[in-house]
Amino acid sequence: MLLLGIDIGTSSVKVCVVDAENQSIVASAQFPDQESPILSLRTGWAEQSPDMWWQQTQQAIGLCHKKGGYNPKNIAAIGIAYQMHGLVLVDKEQKILRNSIIWCDSRGVEIGEKAFADIGTEACLSHMLNSPGNFTASKLAWVKQNEPEIYKQIDKIMLPGDYIAMKLTGEITTSASALSEGIFFDFQFNGLSKDITDYFGFSDQLFPTVKPVFSAHGRVTAPVASQLELTAGIPVTYKAGDQPNNALSLNVLKPGEVAATAGTSGVIYGVSDQLAYDPQSRVNTFAHVNYSNDRKRLGVLLCINGTGSLYRWVKNTFGGSLTYQQMNAEAAKAPLGSDGLRILPFGNGAERMLNNKQIGAHLQNIDLNLHTPAHIFRAAQEGIACAFRYGLDIMRENGMHPTVIRAGKTNMFLSDLFAQTFVDATGIPVELYNNDGSLGAALGAGIGAEIYSSQAEAFSKAERVGYIEPADTGAFEAVYQDWKSILEKHLEEV
Repeated sequence: MLLLGIDIGTSSVKVCVVDAENQSIVASAQFPDQESPILSLRTGWAEQSPDMWWQQTQQAIGLCHKKGGYNPKNIAAIGIAYQMHGLVLVDKEQKILRNSIIWCDSRGVEIGEKAFADIGTEACLSHMLNSPGNFTASKLAWVKQNEPEIYKQIDKIMLPGDYIAMKLTGEITTSASALSEGIFFDFQFNGLSKDITDYFGFSDQLFPTVKPVFSAHGRVTAPVASQLELTAGIPVTYKAGDQPNNALSLNVLKPGEVAATAGTSGVIYGVSDQLAYDPQSRVNTFAHVNYSNDRKRLGVLLCINGTGSLYRWVKNTFGGSLTYQQMNAEAAKAPLGSDGLRILPFGNGAERMLNNKQIGAHLQNIDLNLHTPAHIFRAAQEGIACAFRYGLDIMRENGMHPTVIRAGKTNMFLSDLFAQTFVDATGIPVELYNNDGSLGAALGAGIGAEIYSSQAEAFSKAERVGYIEPADTGAFEAVYQDWKSILEKHLEEV
């Protein structure tokens, strides 16, 4: 029996087909090869076309089929992971009304901060566990205020994964986890937040049917099945945001367990059984994939917008024809601390851990007679690791004290230098696994289709491929404190 996992990323769409019995990837593909564009019509804006995601999904599935080794008709269930917090709007004919306002778009910050004050900080934090901030609810409010003709046509609002499931099945659903990441969910009443809907004037009819994350979210229609060489009627049995899904793929499901990822954005995601929150909403708490009314499982999420996005910019600007692997090798030639060169990786929209401030990315202390591209490559990795440490200290303030962090050996963790720097910066060992978002989505589909008897069974064959312990935390602490002092000066100026 086979499972299909789809991961709707900011840069590309990845898919894989997994053998449910041995939990191994039979074939995988991604599309496109080059990173997808982000449309930025104004400073701080970020949009993508949902139709682009759907075209890329079809292309990626087709490429996966061409690799052979399996019969697509044996795929029994589909799971979807997706970039979080994006706003997708469709009319009654399920047609897109505008581009999606995606996760790193900052236009809703002022709207969200005003709502935070008007509804009341205590009411927001105790019920939604977050400020409305720059999340999906504030983006929808921006559309209502600034594009009223589009707003009038809305039949349903969705997150990116909901849209792809709709294209596959013709049905529109959501979950408590999805509503919580949009700041639409009231954890005290376990339902749609009346505070948010009343304040912004959102009709309850805009929201899809709520279902558990692991459940049937529709069945693939005959025309789509024919086009994708699938069996008509197979179910979509799992949908989750990329960070809860990354945690699932690393078997991070119990209170105290922690996952990390360093893709386009960087995230530390810890599981808790407490309805807790950061008083400043610098880290955010959402319903995890295994959240239920009687068994609270919350994901406490630290997000850094500019991790892989910074390293991509460094590659495009200073890397020339070098591959990422070659850049990593060059970075290792520079000394720890990059001879004083410091980089702040905050040039990709408002940063929640910086109280939604936009300070931009910065290269500090450049010495034209000393610093080389190798220094820049290393300083970028060190700056990202320092940003993780800064955010982790906020999580520690809020009671999250991980003793080990699990991460996939992918994206920036493919760099041995970055992985060691991350560990030295945080002081916490890292376990590495071969995983990615599409694999997690596929195994999630197996859980939702009850192919596995338990969530634990779905990951029973996962093998650790690396373990990294702190090596030189004392030396790196001086680098971090210098980096932090530079950050604080920029924060005072905003």
